[in-house]
Amino acid sequence: MERFFTVIGGMGTPATNSYLRLLTERTHATKDQDYMDYILVNHATVPDRTTYILDHSQPSFYPDLLSDIQQQSLLKPDFMVMVCNTAHYFYDELQAATTVPLLHMPRQAVRTLCKQYPDERKIGLIATQGTIADGIYAHELQEAGRDVELGDEALQAMVTDLIYNYVKAKGEVNAPLYHQILKTMHDQFGVNVIVLGCTELSFAQEKAPDHPYHVVDAQSIIADETLALGRAFRTSKDAGDKMLAELMK
Repeated sequence: MERFFTVIGGMGTPATNSYLRLLTERTHATKDQDYMDYILVNHATVPDRTTYILDHSQPSFYPDLLSDIQQQSLLKPDFMVMVCNTAHYFYDELQAATTVPLLHMPRQAVRTLCKQYPDERKIGLIATQGTIADGIYAHELQEAGRDVELGDEALQAMVTDLIYNYVKAKGEVNAPLYHQILKTMHDQFGVNVIVLGCTELSFAQEKAPDHPYHVVDAQSIIADETLALGRAFRTSKDAGDKMLAELMK
């Protein structure tokens, strides 16, 4: 393959499968050749990201991701995308290790949020404890002039339960629990827009979208941008490079 991209996934596998389903469905292909050319690295054995971020005595996930990035760089993809929000804890180090552009999922999500909801100043964020602790989204939102609402310990416990005990452990979504999380963030903490800062939450949104709340789904956004960028590179390298330059700003 000459024009292709690499997906660094497997964190976790159901969430990565959700991303791939979106990519496939939104291609609206009429024949095999309409689909994107890409390589999937489903690195399921990468150590848990939150566990390390909360306790640095636990195994780091950086060496595994660095190895993936370095291996894939040898194949010279047009770009790479890492479909795990929490893994962006090491984004700067991973990008520095390769000349291949690595899309930044949280940054793209916040940019989309600002375009879709320009007047919303207070934004809810639900994510893993690791993403909350390392401030990946909080930094991007604050840079965009937004106030971040994280909820409380009880809400975080519900989010952790949904992510780890349902999506990761069983590959399924507890729809009432997901909807209750959104309702609590909206009703109790007074936010109209909620960022889904974890791909397991994006999986929940894919499987249980029947709720009245406004969510910004980072995985859905990066799937759209991956598809658009892949199509641009298929048109020409110049077209792809131009679009990529805008996304990497």
